[in-house]
Amino acid sequence: MVRLGQHPEPRHTIAHISDTHFLDGARPLYGALSSETTLQRALAQLEGSGLDIEAIVFTGDLADLGETDAYQRLRSIVDPVAERLGAQIVWVMGNHDEREPFAEHMLGAEPSTAPQDAVYDVGGLRIIALDSTVPGYHHGEISAEQLDWLRDVLAEPAPHGTLLALHHPPIPSPVELMAILELQDQPALAEVLRATDVIGILGGHLHYSTHSTFAGIPVAVAAATCYTMDVLAPVGSLSGVDGGQSVHLTQVYDDRVVHSIVPIGSPPQVSGFGDRVLERLAQLSPEERREAFSNKKSVWKLPPED
Repeated sequence: MVRLGQHPEPRHTIAHISDTHFLDGARPLYGALSSETTLQRALAQLEGSGLDIEAIVFTGDLADLGETDAYQRLRSIVDPVAERLGAQIVWVMGNHDEREPFAEHMLGAEPSTAPQDAVYDVGGLRIIALDSTVPGYHHGEISAEQLDWLRDVLAEPAPHGTLLALHHPPIPSPVELMAILELQDQPALAEVLRATDVIGILGGHLHYSTHSTFAGIPVAVAAATCYTMDVLAPVGSLSGVDGGQSVHLTQVYDDRVVHSIVPIGSPPQVSGFGDRVLERLAQLSPEERREAFSNKKSVWKLPPED
């Protein structure tokens, strides 16, 4: 494929999805939302894009109540899509998940109440799933034992760097009530991450898309696929709404990571070009392409259709 700009193709393209909140028997969430339908739309969009998606990372709250059927239904929807894409699946624990059924049904492991931490190799890119949950609570914590484990894992750099995926993002929120449920003792995590090969942190939990930095590392939070949080609701309130659902594309380059928000749904197209335009532009030299597509007076002077 001819690259039309100055940047090369990304080394890795990752789909980042969060907060599916499935319920047993496909029951509607809050009696109003079909978590399954929205996720299926998102996966269909990813699959229809034609992008080489190497992994799908789910940053927690896979099930709303930790029910066995919810996990099994989620796997039944995601596994076939991942297989067709040739993509690894990275499951991360969230505060609505329960460790024992998560271990059994999402990781195929023995049921366990221990933190569900794991390391994945995606063609040289390391993805660490870090369990930030506290059994019986909704806020986040990472134990001293987990931090020691993480320090040991990061002691040896990965060929293409590391993405850290956890449910509770270590960043502030404009939704004040979420501060009660944030990740505790964030400086301890920062100390472990500084001067390592971690190039990005992926999170969920907040139910809206946002970006920040932590210990000098870019942080990208994917909005939920079930419902989102109204960030501009009156101060002191908490308002979940059926709108603005999205997923992220995380693309890793040699010198940077790019996170793109992909809204879920099929809004009407009001302008655009078909793929034939790209094919025609690829026939031109870089200078000719710029003249054909950038010059306001000659934008339509493209090679004729066959």
